[in-house]
This record gives sequence, C-alpha cells and structure tokens, in this order.
Amino acid sequence: MTYKNFTLDIDADGAALVTWDMPGKSMNVFTLEVMDEIEAILAAVVTDEKVKGVVFASGKSAFSGGADLTMIEGMFSMLEEAKAADPTAAAQKLFDAAGRMSGLWRKIETCGKPWVAAINGTCMGGATELAMSCHARVASNAKSVKIALPEVKVGIFPGAGGTQRLPRLINTQDALQIMTTGSDLTASRAKALGLVNEVVDPDKLIEAAKTLIKNGVDPVAPWDKKGFKAPGGTIWSPQGVQLFSAANAILRRETHMNYPGAEAIVKCVYEGLQLPFDLALKVELRYFTQILNNVSARSMVRSLFVSMQELGKGARRPAGVPATTFSKIGVVGAGFMGASIAYVTARAGIPVVLIDRDQTAADKGKAHSEELIKGAIAKGKSTKEEGEKLLSLITATSDYSQIADADLVIEAVFEDRTVKKAVIEQVEAVLPESSIFASNTSTLPITGLAENSKRPDQFIGVHFFSPVEKMLLVEVILGEKTGDKALAAALDYVAAIRKTPIVVNDTRGFYVNRCVFRYINEAYDMLIEGVPAVMIENIAKAAGMPVGPLSLNDEVAVDLSQKIMKASIADLGEASVKPEHMTLIDKMVNDLDRRGRKNGRGFYDYPAKPAKKSLWPGLKDFYPQKKAEEVDVKTIKDRLLATIALEAARTMEEGVVTDPREADVGSILGFGFAPYTGGTLSYIDGMGVKAFVALCEKLAASYGDHFKPTLLLLDMAAKGESFYSRFNPKAVKAAA
Repeated sequence: MTYKNFTLDIDADGAALVTWDMPGKSMNVFTLEVMDEIEAILAAVVTDEKVKGVVFASGKSAFSGGADLTMIEGMFSMLEEAKAADPTAAAQKLFDAAGRMSGLWRKIETCGKPWVAAINGTCMGGATELAMSCHARVASNAKSVKIALPEVKVGIFPGAGGTQRLPRLINTQDALQIMTTGSDLTASRAKALGLVNEVVDPDKLIEAAKTLIKNGVDPVAPWDKKGFKAPGGTIWSPQGVQLFSAANAILRRETHMNYPGAEAIVKCVYEGLQLPFDLALKVELRYFTQILNNVSARSMVRSLFVSMQELGKGARRPAGVPATTFSKIGVVGAGFMGASIAYVTARAGIPVVLIDRDQTAADKGKAHSEELIKGAIAKGKSTKEEGEKLLSLITATSDYSQIADADLVIEAVFEDRTVKKAVIEQVEAVLPESSIFASNTSTLPITGLAENSKRPDQFIGVHFFSPVEKMLLVEVILGEKTGDKALAAALDYVAAIRKTPIVVNDTRGFYVNRCVFRYINEAYDMLIEGVPAVMIENIAKAAGMPVGPLSLNDEVAVDLSQKIMKASIADLGEASVKPEHMTLIDKMVNDLDRRGRKNGRGFYDYPAKPAKKSLWPGLKDFYPQKKAEEVDVKTIKDRLLATIALEAARTMEEGVVTDPREADVGSILGFGFAPYTGGTLSYIDGMGVKAFVALCEKLAASYGDHFKPTLLLLDMAAKGESFYSRFNPKAVKAAA
C-alpha cells in the first residue's frame, strides 16, 4: 500500500522504518489524514509477520510541530455545530472526536510489537505524546532538538495521554513542571530525566533505533505490567502528599487560577496516578473535553495558536506583490533600539549597516550585539563561531553611502520631528528609488513624518518593542499614502527576523501604546483616589497582567509619560490630559527626579543587585490612603482590564485596527494583556458585548466618562454581535 504522508520500508532484520514526510509542508503536523494513515500503517505492520518492530522517524529537519491549525479549528467548529443541533449530545461528540488521537496512541502502545521513536529537531505536543506511546525513544544530539508539551501556553493541556505517560516515565515533580510551564527539553536533559533512552549523533539516529529493536525492546509498557510503580512514588506517600500540597500552592501563586489548562494538568496527574492506565486516560479525556468547552481556553487557542500562525504567515500581506529578499538592511541610529534592531537583523542572517553621527557612536551600537552574543555563549545558546558570523554581518559606520544599495532602511533615532526629518533627507539622498524607508517611532504619527519624504508611498512605520531581541511583536503602521509595496516589504522583513506583525493605521500612539497608557492612566486615577500602590500592583497581577501599571510605567520611563502628556496638550488642548495626572507626573519628574528604572528611581526604588526593586515608600504620602478593606478587589480588576479593552474597541471603531486577530495578538505580545482572556477583544467577546457594555456603564457612573461605552459597542450589544462576527477576518478575505 502507498501512503501520501509516509513511506514504509522493511529491512532484512524485520525493522519497519516509517518515515513521515508531508508533501508541500516545511514541518510535519497532525491532520485527520495523517492519523488515518498512521492507523493504516499500524494495522499493516501488526499483521505482517516479517515485521519485528517499527522505527517512527521524520523525513524533515524536525520531527513534528504537533497538531495542524485546521484540525484545531475543526474541533471547535464541530463543537459549535453540535451544540446548535443537539446541546445534550455535543459533549459526547466532542469527547469522541478529542479522543481519536489518544485512542490511536494507545493502539500503538498495546499492539504487541515494539515501536521506537527517532526524534530529530522539534518534537512538540501531540508528537511528544506519540513518542511517549512508543516503547523506546532515541534522540539526536543536535542543538535543534526541542522536546516539549507546550499546550498550556495556548490554554489547553496534553490531552492525548501526555498527563498520564509523562509522570509514569519520569519523576512526578519534573513532569508537573514540564507540563505546567510548557518548557522545552534538550535531548540530554530528556535523557537525564528518563524520557529518552539514548542520545546519538544525527547520522546515527535511525541505526540506533533499529539496534534497539534488534536487541529486543519490550513491547509492553511498564504501566501495563503488574506491580508498576511511578518513578515519583504514590500520591499518598509522604513525598506525594508534600509534592501536591506544594504544587497547588505554586499553581495559585503563578496563575491566580486564571488558567484552566494548568489546573487541569495537576488534577489529571493527581487523579490519574491513582487509577489503572486506561481509566486514567478516560479521566484525562474528560478534563480535556471540559477545557475545550471553556471560553478562556478557546480564546487562547484562537489568539495564541491559530491567529499568531496566520499573522506570522502573512495574513495581512497584500496579494500580488512580489516577495522581497533582503540582501542588505540599513539601520540609522545606533542607540539601544537601533543597535537591537541591527542585532535581530543579523541574527536572521541579513547583512546590516548600522549608522550613527560618528564612528564612535556606531561602534558603541555594534558593541551591544557583542554583549548579547557573550551572554548567549555563556548560556550555551550560541557558539563562538556563530557569534563571530553574526558580528561579521554588522557594519558600523557614519557613512550614509554604505546604504546606497539597501533594500530597506529603518530609522531609530531620537523621538524628535526635526531630528527625524534630517535623517530622512540624508537617507533618501542615497537610497535607491526601489527601496523602502521605515521609521521605528513609538509616538509620532507616520503620515506627518512621511511629509518629509520624496516618496511617501514607500514610507512606513515599523514599531519594535524593548527588549527587541526578546519581544515577539512588531507594529507595522500605515501612513495615509503608504503603498502596498512598502507594506509587503515591511511584512517580509518582520517574517525574515521571525517576529509576529500586526498592521495598524496611523494615529497618535498607534495601537499598543494607546492601550498601555490607558492602563497606566487608570493607575494614576487609583493613586489619586487613595488606593495603596501595593494593592494596585498586586491586583493587576491577580487579574492576569505580567506586571502592575506602575512597574510598567517605570519601564517605559515616567518622563516619557510627561513628554506624551505635554505633546497631547500642545496638539489637542488642555482637556486631553487630566490636570491631576499632569500634577502627579510633574512632581515625580521635575520635583523628585524619579524618572523610572533608567535612573534607578520611579514609582519603584531600584537598589544595586542582588537586591530586588520595591515600591517607593514615599508614594503613600502623596494622597490620603484608603484602608485595604475599603478597596474592592474585583472592581480594581475590572477597571484595569476594561479600560484597556475599551481603548482597543475605540481603535476598531476608528479604523486604526481593522482585524480583531491583530488587536488580540498585539495586546498579548505587546504588553502582556491577561493572556487567559485571549486578548483585548476576546475579553469583550468572552463575557459578551452586552455584559461588557453594562460593566462599562457601571464603571462610568463611579469612575468617569472615559469608561462610557462607544457607539460601536452599543450597536453591537443591541444586535447581539461579537467582534469576531462583525469583523470576521476570514469572511472579509473570502469576500475579497
């Protein structure tokens, strides 16, 4: 029999080599077709007397990335259709569909013949669960090998046997940590834990797997044998009681119980280890079905898995514009941002010219890359040779003629219109007619900057976030005259440096910063009301934000807030900024020189390491303080999340953001908006627009008109719409 996605070769010793190599795909992923073929292969090798065992391998540079987008989306679509047709039968239908993979892996495990997984490169999610259902695992020692169960990061959990096999293969504590964090394992770490049997050179991977079969791999899983004991001991042993008491406390501390997938992992392991294996799988599947019905999990899967992949693959790229292959990038401004942009460009293998006003400043910018490389080498994430190669791609200079053949130039100079105007003119004096100019401004409208350009149609914004080497998001901003060629080139560049883009139309603060400063401004209101700063910060984290608004303000700089407020007053009038806010920030900056982390004093104090930052005690003397019992925790949570979500809704109403996927992904990647909600607009859709409008009206009555729902929200509430129904990006694409 021939297969579309696999080849099957049986050698003279009876080892069947199953090679997974999906045509037209850069990585193997699970689809219904793939699973059908695995089931057919399983039936074939079980009935073939010549086959003594099976080696399951990949024909690509990676083993597998896990489930395909269409498979995940299909499951959610099936659930909605089933609920509409027969709500009482919907859960059973989902249970049966979700159990397909788990059941297939169990068939492999109990087929009576040994299977060995030969792991090369990335092995994620369902692929790791497949490997664990095999009777042995061999991994390549290549640096590219990453083994993980990362499902918790997108709101679900390993529901195809992962929560049951991992704690039966390795220590329970390690298993819980791996699954609740979704962290990657190297091949050597996996072997040390007991997850992998052997680690070999890449060219010996298949040979080593076949040798295991030849030497006699036990075709019965340890947990299917009488008297099996998990490596971490029983649940009710002293160490088990201690572990799960601590695990529950850590779960609460780290997640504030906002993430149902993480909670389900702990429950599955705790309950499953007390049961026979097949019953444990059934318990796991029940929890998995429950999680798939959870609004939070479904929103996270959509934003952090489906939408991120769609945007990363160019969902917003104009059709019909040829792809740009970058032979040289120019970066003007070798300060912290410019130097970091040069680093990520060179890291992607693209030659980059880093320009500043003089050679000393340019060299200082390149030295930033040298420091980053030293850190990567010290952590074992890079080698000296790789570092030298990266540095060879960065040319530091003050000579603009060196970008005369650049495909794209990014300016990252000081946020001053006059300075940027001078740079634009100097660059365009040498830049080829076909090349694109991009500004990494975070505050200045692109349309205004493009007025200094001779070719505004080839002028665009690319807003990076600090630290550039870590942050995954790039905000691509369209000016009024920006053309498709510039947009396509900008998106091609973002893809080349392996980041996720969102495309927004021009406005003050664009999308991310508008939302960020609403979050910060709400904290100013709370301080002025007398809410203790420590409560503001802690409640924000309990609401799901990675850091409190005052801490975030310190990171972006308190004096930057002052500059933005002054610019708003100058451009939009006194009413654009609350006078109480201006007074607060003027006192912080002008009177106390508390500018944020950059000068070691802001809303927090920043002592020398290893001491940790702490809230500045003087804040409590600014305003009369409320007692803790006078502060309603839920109201503080609602205010902090709703004010951001409301600003996101305004950007949709104004046409700044046109795709709800970008609002959601941008809010999570840009400033960490409570990921369990799926993002700003999913937060609104998740509770229902009507309920969100009611919440905003309630908050507006007590805390000000900035909480008043917009006309768009009122209209959507009246019509029973959601953002993903009214602004359905896939319906728009289909219509186009």
